[in-house]
Formats: sequence, C-alpha cells, structure tokens
Amino acid sequence: MTQNTENGRYEVVVVGGGAAGLSAALVLGRARRRTLVVDAGEPRNAPSAHMQGYLSRDGMSPAEFLAVGREEIARYGVELVRDRVVDADKDENEEFTVVLASGGTVRARQLVIATGLRDELPDVPGLAERFGRDVIHCPYCHGWEARDLPTGVLASSALSVHQALMVTQWSKDVRLFLHEVSESELTDTDLRRLSAAGVTVVPGKVAELVVADDRLTGVRLAGGTPSGGGTVHDRAVLYAAPRAVPNNELLLKLGAELQQTPFGAYPVIDERGLTTVPGLWAAGNAGGFAEQVINAASRGYRAGAAINGDLLFADLDAAVRV
Repeated sequence: MTQNTENGRYEVVVVGGGAAGLSAALVLGRARRRTLVVDAGEPRNAPSAHMQGYLSRDGMSPAEFLAVGREEIARYGVELVRDRVVDADKDENEEFTVVLASGGTVRARQLVIATGLRDELPDVPGLAERFGRDVIHCPYCHGWEARDLPTGVLASSALSVHQALMVTQWSKDVRLFLHEVSESELTDTDLRRLSAAGVTVVPGKVAELVVADDRLTGVRLAGGTPSGGGTVHDRAVLYAAPRAVPNNELLLKLGAELQQTPFGAYPVIDERGLTTVPGLWAAGNAGGFAEQVINAASRGYRAGAAINGDLLFADLDAAVRV
C-alpha cells in the first residue's frame, strides 16, 4: 500500500477501495494513468465471512478479495492511501481538489466516487451482532449456505413479502414475521402467493433474537406473559432487509444531479457511470442500490475504460488546437 501523496496531482482519484474502486483503478493503472485510490477501510460486506456468485472467486472472504485487489493495482503503479475524503471541489480549470481527513490535498482531472452505501439494520436486540452470519439479507449471497434450514424473514415493509417468496427457492420452512408491517398491508395477491409458497405468516412485533452456543436458535415475539416474554419460533436463519443509505455526500457537494428511488437518492449517470458533472463518475453502489460484488467490479471496469478514453481524446484535441 502506497502512502505517498506529496506530488499531489493525479490524472484520476478514486474515492473508495472496494470492488468498484479497485476495478476502476486496475484498468486505469494498466492504461498507464497516474491514479490514486483513497480508501477509508470500511467495506460494507466486512461482516460476511465469504462472498458468493463471483465466478472464480466463489466462497472467497471479502477481506482476502480486497487484499488481492490491492496487490494487483500496486503492480501497475496505482497508489493507495488509507484515508477519508472530507471535501472536494471543482475549479475553473475543470480539475478536482480533494481534501483528506489527514490534512492532505490532492488534485485530479477526473474523480471516481465509489463510496458505496451503508446498512441501517432493524432495531431488534441481537440482530446486529448476528448480521452476516445467521442473520442475512440476500438469498443470492447466502441462500445456498442457508438451504433447507428453518428460516425466518423479518418484515420491514411490504417489499418483505417479495423477499419471503424468493427465499422459498432455498428453504420450504419459511415464516414471515410481520414485525413492522400490519396484516392489513398484505394484499389478496400477497396472501395467495404466500399460501401457495407455503410461507407461514406470523403477526406481531419481534422482541429479540434467541442465541445459544453462538448460533441463532429462535425468534421471540413481544408480549404474551406477565414478564413480557412472548412466543419463541425456532429458526436457524433470519433474513432481515437493512435500510440502504447511499454515501452520496461528495456527489451532492460537487453538484451531481440525484434521483429519488425506493432505496434512496442516487446520481443520474449514463451507461458508463458519468454523472451530470463532467469528469465526475459514480461506480458500484455509489451509482445504484442493487450492485453485488461482481456487478460493482464490472461497473468500475467500465468507468475506468471510459475515463481513459475521455482523457486520451481530450489531450489529443488539446494538441490539435495548439
């Protein structure tokens, strides 16, 4: 990992060292572009012991994946600094000034925002401690490992019905804990589909998770006894959908146009990842909600290749004018 930013002008600065940021940096490094990656070291998937669905990397731990990626970009002269970007601006010369938490300042012709998003978990005692283990959120990421287990789905919105139905592909013993969703919010179509899929609907609020020997054993409902302890449903795995919060502060600061989605405000980008601000790019979950690791890496690759092309032709056009 390189920490030298004394000569603080780069062709490209990438903010975020996850799959998208490292992928963009790898392409740019191989294109001989002077590139800096600023990484705060807080990957979203850090709680997970493994990642799935990435061809040739299925089952690899997220930490190992990032370590390999850092080694690869270093081969091509890409610098990486463990720091946080606290401010950014664009000057009259169309260059970006990036301010680091450590006090340093770097400049770039192009800026890639690959800061992803953060998960806000439902406020249920015991849930955060199990997240990424036997409390999970994505059947494509963890469904195979949780196959055929007694499974629960914690409802946080009407969209949780869709999640419960999807989960039945991996387990036929599924209970939908309505929790924050009232029975009246379920449509007739929802109820028919849940019945057809064999999903048991459990009304009432979840009070806590039951854990024994460092594994999830049940889901306890609120109320039910004078002491406050409710019915316990034996479950070995629980799907819980976090609220996704985009890390879009830098995009806002730099004037990128955002669009509201059911999952938060994300930048308006073209098919390459370019925002409405020239030279400002968004890759991975900084540009959209539903980017798995393999998709984020693809988005980073696409942005990196596009940036190299833009820089090349900008320099050629400048040479022609001279």
